[in-house]
Amino acid sequence: MNRSLSRRSFLRAGSAAAAAPLVIPGRWRTSPNETLNVACVGVGGMGGSDLASVSTGKNVRIAALCDVDAARLGAAAQKHEGAKTFADYRVLLDEMGKDIDAVVVSTPDHMHGPVSLAAMALGKHVYCQKPIAHNLRECRAMADMAKEKGLVTQMGTQIHGHSAYRTAVATLRAGAIGKVREAHLWVSKSWAGPAEGRPDRADPVPENLSWDLWLGVAPERPYVQGAYHPAQWRGWIDFGSGTLGDMGCHIFDPVFSGLGLAAPISVVSRGPKHHAEAFAGNGDVTYRFAATDQTDGELVFRWTDGGAQKAVEKAQLPEGASLPGAGSFLVGEKGVMVIPHWSAPRFYSEGKELQVEVQERGSVDHYHEWTDACRGEGETSTPFSYAGPLTEAVLAGVIAGRFPEQELAWDSAGLRFDHEEANACVGRTYREGREVVR
Repeated sequence: MNRSLSRRSFLRAGSAAAAAPLVIPGRWRTSPNETLNVACVGVGGMGGSDLASVSTGKNVRIAALCDVDAARLGAAAQKHEGAKTFADYRVLLDEMGKDIDAVVVSTPDHMHGPVSLAAMALGKHVYCQKPIAHNLRECRAMADMAKEKGLVTQMGTQIHGHSAYRTAVATLRAGAIGKVREAHLWVSKSWAGPAEGRPDRADPVPENLSWDLWLGVAPERPYVQGAYHPAQWRGWIDFGSGTLGDMGCHIFDPVFSGLGLAAPISVVSRGPKHHAEAFAGNGDVTYRFAATDQTDGELVFRWTDGGAQKAVEKAQLPEGASLPGAGSFLVGEKGVMVIPHWSAPRFYSEGKELQVEVQERGSVDHYHEWTDACRGEGETSTPFSYAGPLTEAVLAGVIAGRFPEQELAWDSAGLRFDHEEANACVGRTYREGREVVR
């Protein structure tokens, strides 16, 4: 798997990956004292932050950089002398298959799955930004391939290692509010695109941008200045996952960790219907999850964003108290736990502060946790075995937004809904010549 591959043989190897025999877990790890050679795909914006954080890991060498935007690529290259540069991740993997051990994927959502699967098919460990995939079929394929090949994976939800979330999860698991009956999660912002669809024009493509490579697996369309790249893609169904994809993975995380949730049983959207090509704002999605040892039967779990109204009356807040702009609250037998995004948890019961024994936990570097695990030291805390079901929930909610007021039963094992039109959204049609390794 470390030999150099031609483009044709690389594609053949990838397409056969699903049929490959199981690999002994840890086979691909380097030893603790060896250098971990890392390639980063997407090095601007959040990708630049990921690159900077991963590069400070113990015995980490940035061996390759890849970005479709030459300006961003050049700026990153100046900070990492000796790293080879590429515009196309396929060329990177083809030419450097024997020289890299791990890949960081920090592209727009629609390329998370394609890049990660291609890297894992070559036996590379992967750190992938959230959500780990743009569609449910890719999400499952990523979790399956990581397991089959024994690879070290991590979803890019860096707040997972922050003391606030770690303390909240430990305190919840310790039974601070008893068995949990329902969960309410929200963020005040809302990604949305225009109802009328894509702009009816074509602008000159900037010299520094390879537009065809940016489109990747998505359908071909003209470049429009300010419509998609570099920061507007989240509102478009072809490229992003809306507000749920952007913030859901973060805010779902402590609830999933604390309650031991898996994929949902069902989902229903009571917000506006998504447009044909873009997401609608003000999302309102309710899930049902199977009971766990931390819940009081099945869990009702509601997500809202933007201007959608939260059920503040259920939070049991003291007079004068308010909910944070982003976070969650869980209603349990003994009271309510509020988990703000990025700050310490709070506890209430019937309009008064609830005194609980808080299980303080320090922060852990999410990036170094991955690089250390790749080198055989410890384990990751958001591997694709965990991130897969969480991302499933997020993406199921994204699909529900296309069919408002229809409760969709979700069969996770079968990877299907009880709704024919919703099932058509489980995967996607790839642009000819850009089919994905699965």
